[in-house]
Amino acid sequence: MDHQDQKTFERDLIALIPHLRAFARSLCGDATAADDLAQDAVAKAWASRGSFTMGTNMKAWTFMILRNQFYSDKRRSWRSVGLDQETAERTLVANTNFDSAIALDDLRQAMMMLPENQREALILIGAGGFSYEEAAEVIGVAVGTVKSRVSRARADLVRIFETGDYERDGLPVHEAMGSMLRALERLAA
Repeated sequence: MDHQDQKTFERDLIALIPHLRAFARSLCGDATAADDLAQDAVAKAWASRGSFTMGTNMKAWTFMILRNQFYSDKRRSWRSVGLDQETAERTLVANTNFDSAIALDDLRQAMMMLPENQREALILIGAGGFSYEEAAEVIGVAVGTVKSRVSRARADLVRIFETGDYERDGLPVHEAMGSMLRALERLAA
């Protein structure tokens, strides 16, 4: 990679950081873990810049790195579940928010009930603005598989909302709304 390509790579990678953070938050459901995951993905992308082919889809390439890191971390961490003091403290905060905040929080919690592969596909297509082809490249599956996952995710969300059958995680509604709005702002940037 020549000097000009390296500068272009650096500029493009920096521009993708907000999108990587938003995708990481949608996978993790925890802002701190998501920021760590996004940082790891950026570091891995930078370390692997020699294997990137200039002119190809850097967004898909970096999202694939992030996704693979998420699943690697998840496989490693199945043995240990620690107490998160911050989460424990947040569960004690009273909810005093408006209906719109509650509806947004309901969506966040309902999405967390989707299987990871469906949630991931729906986020890439719906919030990430990826085409089905780009999402398939990021996930590493066929385009038809992505379409199927998105379709099932949408149907499952309808069922979840119709039945009201979703788990409450105890996070204050106002924090969930703020988190989702920040993610949307990053995606729009």
